[in-house]
Amino acid sequence: MAYGEDAELEELRRRRVRQLQDMQQSEAMNAQAFAQQEADLARRDAERAEIMRRILTPEARERLGRIRLAKPEVAAAVEQQLIALAASGRIQRQIDDVTLRSLLERIAPERREITITRR
Repeated sequence: MAYGEDAELEELRRRRVRQLQDMQQSEAMNAQAFAQQEADLARRDAERAEIMRRILTPEARERLGRIRLAKPEVAAAVEQQLIALAASGRIQRQIDDVTLRSLLERIAPERREITITRR
């Protein structure tokens, strides 16, 4: 009976070792996939920053940076629109601060006015 228990125990050990090896292998594959995604994200961010540097004047980039701090979704929408315009060739010169402000007025949502009445 001791021999049968040893064989069963050895089989359980082999299964567990195989399980651990499979887990390590899948974790390594997940780590590689994650690293690849991070690299792709960093590359896209660098490309986006380069495009913004080329199509915006320093003052306009500074304004967009301040907007990004306050309203990241508005800044992302403006960047997407500017990149699309640049890709289609519709931007002939660098966009200055005044032009960016007019674009922001069209994109930014309407401000709600809040009034407080005391009784």
